Amino acid sequence: MSGVTIGQAAAFAGVTVKTVRHYHRLGLVKEPKRDRSGYRRYGSKDLLRLVQVRTLAAAGVPLAEINGLLLHADPARFAAAIAEVERRLNAQIDELISRRETLRRLARGDRAMLSDRACAMLERIAALGFSAEFVESQREAMVLFGALMPDGYDHFLTQLEHRFADAEFVDLMKRSWDVLSWSPDDPRIDELASALAAKLLANRALLEAETGFLARPDAAKRYGLVNRHREDESPAIARLTALTEAKLRAAGIAVPNQ
Repeated sequence: MSGVTIGQAAAFAGVTVKTVRHYHRLGLVKEPKRDRSGYRRYGSKDLLRLVQVRTLAAAGVPLAEINGLLLHADPARFAAAIAEVERRLNAQIDELISRRETLRRLARGDRAMLSDRACAMLERIAALGFSAEFVESQREAMVLFGALMPDGYDHFLTQLEHRFADAEFVDLMKRSWDVLSWSPDDPRIDELASALAAKLLANRALLEAETGFLARPDAAKRYGLVNRHREDESPAIARLTALTEAKLRAAGIAVPNQ
């Protein structure tokens, strides 16, 4: 009986013996008959089928779809199926390119979880003389906001850009960071909260626009996770935030209750 062994067939087709047997189990390549010695002998038709399956599999066609392509698809259906495989591959390629860019951003140390606009804002804050700890707290807030409230992320950055361009607001934020070392009962906290609320209310339109993306049922929880981030590190900061929010609510701003 003519033909070659499974090892030779695998070598000729550019696959492993294990792969040939896997194709047999899936019914993609029929097992040839055995010769008198009990060995299966692969002929030209078997090798043709093996090469066809290997080529389609290497091109990204799922093994479960190969039989249908080779046995039942007319030229038009075959072309359509190949086009669909190409579409899926392109989507995977786009995803891989995105992952590669994220890795490159990580390697450059430029805060891979943030947009270029957010990174530029952090650089501006650092240039204003804020401590590294404050800048890091803002970075964390940006990451949380982008993840928890993506609909309002661009507006959030717009707010930061406007506020940190205001020298009075910058001074208030530096004083607010000093609150970390204060007692939560310090009377200066109420004074500072009043000043912060007044400064925010000075641009009421920008402040009220913030509430537009807070209509979802779980908005208060999401908002709290962002706005009260790191509060557990300082009861004084927690009190400052609570007092400021209360003053904004008293002025008619729809700040979510925690």
